[in-house]
Order: sequence, then structure tokens, then C-alpha cells
Amino acid sequence: MEWVEITGRTVEEAKEAALDQLGVDTVDAEFEILEEPSRGLFGKMKGQARVRARIAPTRPRPKVERRDRRKKGSGNGGGRKQSSRPASAATDAAPAAPAPAPATNGKRPDRRRSGQKAATSEKDTNTVTDTVDVDLTEHTRIVTEFLDGLVDAFDLEGRVEAVSIDDDTSEVRVEGRDLGILVGPKGNTLAAIQELSRTVIHRKVSGTAAGRVRLDVGGYRQRRREALERFTRDIAEEVRTSGVQKALEPMGSADRKIVHDTVNELDGVSTISEGDEPRRRVVILPS
Repeated sequence: MEWVEITGRTVEEAKEAALDQLGVDTVDAEFEILEEPSRGLFGKMKGQARVRARIAPTRPRPKVERRDRRKKGSGNGGGRKQSSRPASAATDAAPAAPAPAPATNGKRPDRRRSGQKAATSEKDTNTVTDTVDVDLTEHTRIVTEFLDGLVDAFDLEGRVEAVSIDDDTSEVRVEGRDLGILVGPKGNTLAAIQELSRTVIHRKVSGTAAGRVRLDVGGYRQRRREALERFTRDIAEEVRTSGVQKALEPMGSADRKIVHDTVNELDGVSTISEGDEPRRRVVILPS
């Protein structure tokens, strides 16, 4: 995936702006801190923060870890020990808990040094796994088969098809009647299915993802996008006419990207994002 380079008053502000541009959440992105603002006279910050960001590629579990698991399971006289814990896609999909932050003794941590260590660790992991890039077509095929099976499991009448959005994104759509059970209240079930599809990809293939596969059921996301675009244009016209900025309600990074993209096509208005997740929101400004 291509990197984007963003500046901001602080590192966190630059990261949030990058998430808005990529249209993903923090767990789906990776960052490189290129420059941090310095502290000047009387504690005033000088300069801007500059970060690079991209959609995080999917990577399989290292082979070394898998070998270690087999060794542990082969003890007790060579018999294979069966785990009593049931398999759970939700458990696999949950991100690992972050390690506790080291004590800094009041000093600011050296983020550049941390970034170098992370890059080295990532390089070592890639060397061990000896992975290769997996193209977007293969990922799309896997997700299409997964949704086909899901529709059958729910005994629904639906047609699954894949559509190319751009070079880095494809969309797998389920079309049919009475598909609300796959959408859920406010699209929560659809979001959960999206996460499950990522887990399925990780289990089926090893390698670095070459793009994103997003899902839609019954045109829900398309209708939501169109409604959000209309709403944004109406608010932008009010801001342009009155000269008074307006803050929208908090929304996810994907919806914020729709708002930013819509306003960017209009004259006399601009946007910024403010606040922290999950209460981050877009502000439309007169320009």
C-alpha cells in the first residue's frame, strides 16, 4: 500500500489526520514519525510534527511460533495433547493487549529510537516467515467464498459478487431480499462480518496484503455514503452562506473520509477533524 505524509501541530494530530485520509481506524494503520515539534522558549512548541502512514498490510503468524506450539503439544510421551479451549474467530481477530509502557523517569521517550527498533523487528519477522505478496484478486476470491458460505448458512437468498473500486480496493457485495440480519442495527453486524473476513484471509493465505477488500450487504454502505454526501453538502452550503463553522456529530474514520472528500469538491468551505477516538468529529469551516 502507498504511504501518505501528513503534518500537524502534534504527532497525535498528524496521526488522526492521516487516519481521516486513509479512511481506516488506528488498528488498521501503521505510522512512521518523521519529525516532531521542538519545545522553544517558555515551553512554546516550534515547528510541526510530520508522520508517514499507510494501511497496515496483513501478515501471518511467524513460522517459528507455529513450530514452538507443535513442540509444546508433542510432550508427555509423544502423544498430542488436545486443547479443551474451543476455537473462536472472534478471539483470533481481537488485537493483542499492549505491553505496559516503560518507566521514563519524567523524560520524554525517544520515539525515533522506538521506531527503529520496530522496523528492525518487522524486518526480522519477514525474514523468518519468508512470505510473498498476495494480490488483491486472491484476497477478493477468498472473501467471496466466505460470504457465499455465510449466506447459505443463514439460509438466505442472496447473490454475491465482487467489484473493483480502484487498484488498491475491491468490494464484495451481497444482493438480495431480507438481508437485514447480515447488516444489524446501525451496520454493527456488517462491521463484525468485515472483521471475520480478515481472519479468514489470514487463515487461508500467507503473505502481505496488496490492497483492501470491503464488504456491502443489500447496498447498505452505498446508501449510507450517498446520504452522508447529501447531508454534508447541505451543511457545507449553510456554512458557506452564514460564514459560521459547524461541527458534525462524532463518526468513524471511514465516514469522516466521506465528509472530507465531499467538502474538498466544494468551493468556499474546508474541513478539519478534532477530538479523540471514539468521539472524533469533522468541523466544516468557511474559507
